[in-house]
Amino acid sequence: MTPMAPHSAPRPLTVGFDLDMTLIDSRPGIHAAYRALSRETGVRIDADLAVTRLGPPLEQELAHWFPDERIQETADRYREIYPEYAIAPTPAMPGAREAVAAVQASGGRAIVVTAKHEPNAKLHLAHLGIVPDETIGWLWAEAKAEALHEHGASVYVGDHIGDVRGARVAGALSVAVPTGPCDADELRAAGADVVLDDLTAFPAWLRSYRADPA
Repeated sequence: MTPMAPHSAPRPLTVGFDLDMTLIDSRPGIHAAYRALSRETGVRIDADLAVTRLGPPLEQELAHWFPDERIQETADRYREIYPEYAIAPTPAMPGAREAVAAVQASGGRAIVVTAKHEPNAKLHLAHLGIVPDETIGWLWAEAKAEALHEHGASVYVGDHIGDVRGARVAGALSVAVPTGPCDADELRAAGADVVLDDLTAFPAWLRSYRADPA
């Protein structure tokens, strides 16, 4: 009798999370960093306005305030001064630690996929005691699908329509929270599969999802 091939173990559930305005309220820190950059460069930056449209890459925001030829050097400088000004003032979003812990406690893997400069993303998470299994930076919107696919994420949680687009390209379930610049209607219109009020609702949703993924 030919021996049966061993069954391969199923892959653990992997859930991806966005960072800014999903896991962390980065507005106070980013506001402080923009003000410092404005003082240093002598260029007016409306930090109050800038923090209302977080999500896209830094360079897109800097294009509102600097000529094209200065954007890259200014972005590099912003990222350099960012740890000094932005890490300490930035709190975790309500339910953030519990959401990541719920994935891991269920035997799954929690990864962070963000457009933020990866070293600074890791500084935020370490400062706040949020410990994902992986942190991947420098990816925005559809490009997030690269990391989601590579790590086998079947769920992606984010606050922006760019996060919804990334989830859909990756073939992952899009779970959205209207805690950033996009409201619930915008997130649904973009194709979010699930919209939660905030991450405090995530552990209960996860239990329900694991019981019946359909």
